[in-house]
Amino acid sequence: MTKDTIIILTLSVYIVVLITLGYFGSRKTYNNTDFFIGGRSLGPFVASMSYVASSASAWVMLGLSGIGYAVGISALWVVPGLALGHGFSWVWVAPRLQKLSHEKKLVTVTDILILEGSDKTKKNIRVFTALIIIFCFMFYVAAQLQAAGGTFAVTFDLSLRNSILLGGFVIMIYTMLGGFWAVSLTDTLQGTLMMVASLLLPTLALIEVGGISDFWQNYKASASLEQLSLGGSNTGLMLIGFVLGSMSIGLGALGQPHLLIRFMSMKKNVKMRVAQIIAISCVAVSMIGMIILGMCGSIMVNEISNAEDIFFMLTDSLLPVVLGGIMVAAVLSAVLSTADSQLLVSASSIAHDLMGEEAEGHSKLFVSRIVIAVLCVFAVITSIYLPSDIFSRVLFAWNALGASIGPVIFMRLAGVRVNSRAILPSMIFGFLMTIIFFLRPDAPGDFLERAGPFILCLLILYFTRRR
Repeated sequence: MTKDTIIILTLSVYIVVLITLGYFGSRKTYNNTDFFIGGRSLGPFVASMSYVASSASAWVMLGLSGIGYAVGISALWVVPGLALGHGFSWVWVAPRLQKLSHEKKLVTVTDILILEGSDKTKKNIRVFTALIIIFCFMFYVAAQLQAAGGTFAVTFDLSLRNSILLGGFVIMIYTMLGGFWAVSLTDTLQGTLMMVASLLLPTLALIEVGGISDFWQNYKASASLEQLSLGGSNTGLMLIGFVLGSMSIGLGALGQPHLLIRFMSMKKNVKMRVAQIIAISCVAVSMIGMIILGMCGSIMVNEISNAEDIFFMLTDSLLPVVLGGIMVAAVLSAVLSTADSQLLVSASSIAHDLMGEEAEGHSKLFVSRIVIAVLCVFAVITSIYLPSDIFSRVLFAWNALGASIGPVIFMRLAGVRVNSRAILPSMIFGFLMTIIFFLRPDAPGDFLERAGPFILCLLILYFTRRR
């Protein structure tokens, strides 16, 4: 069989498995709570691996390997920031949010934001939260579809437009079918496949460039001075800004609804320590592995038009065709596992948060599936007609959600008596400040965009708290 035939068969089997899981998920979905939060019954392995798959999306597999290829060892500053952010989420946020979810019967992240206050205040918070979630996730999902389109286009020589349409169709079908059950089961499979890719490909690449002992010597011989510097081209205050900006990316983890929902969906007596170890170690391994892969790629490949394609080039050169097909499926996994969770959260923000408790369960499920389809269509249009590099698009959405939702979540779980009337202004401020800093000329590390709005919103909530 030809290479294309083997890869098509591999991906076809994989996609059939995903849709089958979606079907079985639909058999366990009877109401709103099942569709959006899986009946609060996730175990430690499924919760942690689905978290990893949703957080370590295409921006890790393609984005980080591309940055490792382009900028060199300074890309490693992203790792401690995100590892600390995800680590704090699992060690401090997860047990508190899991307990709160069971006690208050919370279904969405918005439910945490409106625990008290007048009906008007709660309604305004619900509407604004739904708007920013849908706005940010449209760009986030568009980035995933762009990655999926790139995967199909590079592998099968399809046009990027048709590739994006195919990726969007697959995501839409199995997410609409089974809701949170389907998403969690498929994310667990996808997370496992991604971890195999994060361990196998960097290992083979290191062997190809002479092993660990010769890697650094070969890299020094082929890399520029900027690629060899921990600070890139930055020195002095610029270097401090670059390091702080890179490490502050982890703050956004506190405000990601598609990740926080994993904590809310865990069953009461779950083995939290097991889930924490699996999630934190897998996130760190995937990020380090992809950066090392990119750095090895700069030794093996002299020039490439798009740095984010280095993953595919090394897959072709390092693996036999069948394993290459599986690695392509790993990229598709990274894409699908994040996009499905975000589509589901967007649906919940409409069907649960805006429609309210008075709506019938069946009508909510119907509206949820319609929202998933509509958002998928808009994301496809965005990725086709407003192309951007995957890493930048994901970082914007990550920062905007982190600055808007993260400070409120932190204050709630820290036991601070938040003034309900200050929540909406702080969220609007965080969101607008992120956009303003995003539109400014890039600064080293973009510290203002990544940390500034988050810290300022925390201060607003703290100084307006109820005493």
